Amino acid sequence: MLATVSSAAVHGLDGLHVAVEIDLQRGLRSFHLVGLPSLAVRESRERVVAALANCDFELPEKRLTVNLAPADVPKDGAAFDLAIALGVLAASGQCRTARLEGTCVLGELALDGTVRPVRGVLPIATGLRRLGLRRLLVPEQNAAEARLVPDIEVVGCAHLSEAVAWADGREGSAPARSRSAAFDSIPRADIAPQADMSQGPDLSQVYGQEAAKRAVAIAAAGGHHLLFVGPPGVGKSMLARCMPALLPPLVDAEAIEVRQILSVCGRHDQAAAPQVERPFRAPHHTISVAGLAGGGRPVTPGEITLAHRGVLFLDELPEFPRHLLDLLRQPLEDGSISIARANQNVCYPARFQLVAAMNPCKCGWLGHPRRVCKCPPGDVDRYRARISGPILDRIDMRVELSVPPAECLGRAGSAESTRELHARIRVAREQQAMRYAEASDVYCNAQAGPSARRTLMRAQDVALQLLARAVARYDLSVRVYEKTLAVARSIADLDGAADVDAQHVAEALQYRVQDGRSLS
Repeated sequence: MLATVSSAAVHGLDGLHVAVEIDLQRGLRSFHLVGLPSLAVRESRERVVAALANCDFELPEKRLTVNLAPADVPKDGAAFDLAIALGVLAASGQCRTARLEGTCVLGELALDGTVRPVRGVLPIATGLRRLGLRRLLVPEQNAAEARLVPDIEVVGCAHLSEAVAWADGREGSAPARSRSAAFDSIPRADIAPQADMSQGPDLSQVYGQEAAKRAVAIAAAGGHHLLFVGPPGVGKSMLARCMPALLPPLVDAEAIEVRQILSVCGRHDQAAAPQVERPFRAPHHTISVAGLAGGGRPVTPGEITLAHRGVLFLDELPEFPRHLLDLLRQPLEDGSISIARANQNVCYPARFQLVAAMNPCKCGWLGHPRRVCKCPPGDVDRYRARISGPILDRIDMRVELSVPPAECLGRAGSAESTRELHARIRVAREQQAMRYAEASDVYCNAQAGPSARRTLMRAQDVALQLLARAVARYDLSVRVYEKTLAVARSIADLDGAADVDAQHVAEALQYRVQDGRSLS
């Protein structure tokens, strides 16, 4: 006897349809699992057999073969347990198959038949909706995130017996929590309220550093990468942690991407929360390659993907190994990271805003007004050389911080608060959204391509002439030219100006050239 149950696997942030084929043949009792299963999938044999026995179902006294198709694609995870169990029951006549047709079944089984949550239900639901499947049978803990996808009927179950009762159509046998819904009552991300900005530090709490606060506001307004350079204790880390509260709320498309990443990482409650916030990730410099870029077995997202549509903060930037920093080249340029392995190639989104901080030298006191730098000759250059030129070339803005005067300590200064700046930045981002409405996946100036910058940023001739003279004088690259123009456009948006003029370009150049030295 043969039975087929639809299931799915997650590949990157895409759902891959998997057909679970169960065949029963005469012969000695055995259980064979084929279709490139990983160790976690092969162990489903023991989980399924124990769950069936403990739920008073019979395991057929026949030769049992389970094929996971397509057979040439590696399968990983425990999400196929429930589909295999229902397929065995359907093939042996202990469960009806009418409701299982056109239904994608996901879930891990405990030995007592409890259905446990699995990773990646949200991207799987999104992918299967495009394939025409309109019903999901998932663990109860995954039901809320699956219901975020419109036009999908979602059935949540907490136990194997509930899944069998639903498949048989037995009225009243499943509890009320195993209900179906097209969209449930979870508010969508685009109408979710803004997060409480008191969760992070306020810009008004930073002593002095008015120029740095201005740079933070410009970076938030245009989505630009930012590097702070200064001695210890002047507020570099605190300024970076103010950034998330300055950024506007996620639009609907961005929020879905963030939720999908949370789902793939197994954070079901956060993925299905009524409100999702822009991520803020601050990995330590001892992080591994797989931890930063993603990888492992199975392949999972790294910190740069977890920071997608948010902020990636790298404190003590030169302390990160150079090969780790060079991994950021592709994500900073393309907004994605490709992870190639022997049997698969996975692409994760990684469009984050980089905020980095570093000391001016190894001891940290170079340029300090009262403390003397103790670095030997040549150590300063070697310390800064840990950051490659191509990485520096991709950072839009550089701000050098100095020790604030003693009279600034204990009072906030004249800068705007985070709440006041957030309102101005949100208006600037709305203008950018209208400007790039026809461009795909562009929400701010930093994401605009060269053609969009030249045609949509509306720069006056005098501004372009000033920028061209700076490029020739300081030998700036073409990438720096484009990024400086984008920063100037963000300054104009923040100031409410229709066109980019010379003063906007002059201010933008200050974040690329200091004391006659170019950032790149």
